[in-house]
Amino acid sequence: MPDDLAPTPIPRLIALDWGTSNLRAALLGEAGAMLQARHSADGVLAVRDGRFAQALQAIAGDWIAQHGCALLASGMIGSRQGWQEVPYLQCPATVAEAALQLVAVPIGDGRELHVVPGLQCTVDSGEADVMRGEETQLWGAGTGAGTAVLPGTHSKWAEVGADGRIEGFRTYMTGELYALLTHHGILGRLMQHGHERPAAFERGVRLGLDGHADATHLVFAARTAGLFGSVEPEGLPDFLSGMLIGIELGSATRRRRPAEVTLLGEPALARRYATALSVAGIGSRLAPPDAAMHGLWRIAQAAGLAGEAA
Repeated sequence: MPDDLAPTPIPRLIALDWGTSNLRAALLGEAGAMLQARHSADGVLAVRDGRFAQALQAIAGDWIAQHGCALLASGMIGSRQGWQEVPYLQCPATVAEAALQLVAVPIGDGRELHVVPGLQCTVDSGEADVMRGEETQLWGAGTGAGTAVLPGTHSKWAEVGADGRIEGFRTYMTGELYALLTHHGILGRLMQHGHERPAAFERGVRLGLDGHADATHLVFAARTAGLFGSVEPEGLPDFLSGMLIGIELGSATRRRRPAEVTLLGEPALARRYATALSVAGIGSRLAPPDAAMHGLWRIAQAAGLAGEAA
């Protein structure tokens, strides 16, 4: 068929990955094909005075006006700090179960934004753990049965069943701790940022793996290594990063050690985790990109929203 006679793609869903710091939007067509994609810094914490409707209009107002497809969002937009709090779904949880628990938020002109629930589980300490947004990435990545790791500010280690059911997960505040220690504590005083020092990173990983049970003592080595010159100032950021990731890996694998994990996340950070996992003797593979949008499409299908007029 000549190009000028090719059918125009029909939008079927406006998908929103609405997190703490960023907002990603995609216009999806048949079979979840991405027709257009946009990004903004209007994450939940950047939206002031509850002006979420305005943020939505800014990124997708023209799509909403032009197309009659449904809108579906996941992430922190459904948190207590978001547009409307959506109750957590208890693990184990499937796409179909999440689709039954969507919450519709009116956005004006008779339209609604459907928001995906986060997940809750109880860890072996008896305490609760939660996620919002990562569940959609896991369902979209199609990782298969096994362990999946989502590096980030709050890193998640999730166990996924053969049917895509998320059995449970654990959260590690590795990224947030790194930011706090380097920018708001004494450990950052001797550091020079902006340099890559792979050897210092791997040395830190090994220390973290071996001493993860003594984490709050161990991280002080990032201070003494700088004081006595065993790690150069340019290498101290990678040294501390490796140590914190090593502590995370040591804790996460002490109960059950997987032979391989699937990594979902920003490529540069995922590569750091792949290196750390290799040091620990654990294999890894990267999940396909745009997992969140694929997950939103799957949830929309299960909810009967894909292809339906809003």
